[in-house]
Amino acid sequence: MKKIVFIAAMFYGFGVTAQVINPVQVLKDVEILSSDVYEGRQTGTKENQMAADYIIGRLTKLGVAPYQKDFKHPFTFKTRQGEDVKGVNVLGIIPGKTAGLIVISAHYDHVGIKRGLIYNGADDNASGVGGLLAAAEFFTNNKPEKTIIIAAFDAEEMGLQGAKAFVADPTTELSKILLNINMDMISHNDKNELYVAGSFANPALKPFLVSNNPKVKLIAGHDDPKLGHDDWTNQSDQGAFNAKKIPFLYFGVEDHPDYHKATDEYSTITKDFYVNAVEVIIRIAGNYDKSTAKKSKSKLIMKN
Repeated sequence: MKKIVFIAAMFYGFGVTAQVINPVQVLKDVEILSSDVYEGRQTGTKENQMAADYIIGRLTKLGVAPYQKDFKHPFTFKTRQGEDVKGVNVLGIIPGKTAGLIVISAHYDHVGIKRGLIYNGADDNASGVGGLLAAAEFFTNNKPEKTIIIAAFDAEEMGLQGAKAFVADPTTELSKILLNINMDMISHNDKNELYVAGSFANPALKPFLVSNNPKVKLIAGHDDPKLGHDDWTNQSDQGAFNAKKIPFLYFGVEDHPDYHKATDEYSTITKDFYVNAVEVIIRIAGNYDKSTAKKSKSKLIMKN
């Protein structure tokens, strides 16, 4: 059986006691991006680019600067059929006090329209983008130690293409990237279980995985190569970073009945869980940024 680590720990603050996120705004972002207006945000469509423009508008309003002079970073890739497809990553930057980089990411694309039905992808992955924008707001209001790159990747559904384009860009200083924090499907779980993958290969990350939010059961797992398909290491955009030997923390929920179905709508996400999950993720990002980890008071329970 797979090994799972249940993390039950107190959160050790990083100088912030105020509300970490705006719950109304984070839910609004998911509701808007998963509405029919965006027709499932399929890469290469005008609706996909409407979603990109929405994200840029939100980042601009928050005061996030464009990464390398522009928010939009176009790339081209070939499908398995040899077709050329154009995608666009949306990248912003929040300068820190050191040269080290943390890339916080979520893919904004989904699968579009199938058989006349719009696949709106509320959990997959409007939820991750909502969390990404909440992280952008938090770190613009609380200056980070490390520089934060806010990355809304395109074409994840077509093989992690946006993330692959990012790490392949010669202007990206991979040696300075200390960690990728990726969010993909973080809003739909009736058991209040949020998984975090990445500490199996990089156990030095475990002390940062602490939270005082009793409404979320944070579980470290799905990252042992022996698990086969249940190893999520390369199943979302963190896989592109892992291929470059960059440590990652991937946050997500297990598959649910609405996964990759037209029923993955705003109405079917677990809203209270989602708001709390985003808060937990941002607190952990803050733990790592400030290098605040209290091993002596964090409790890790191994389950076989």
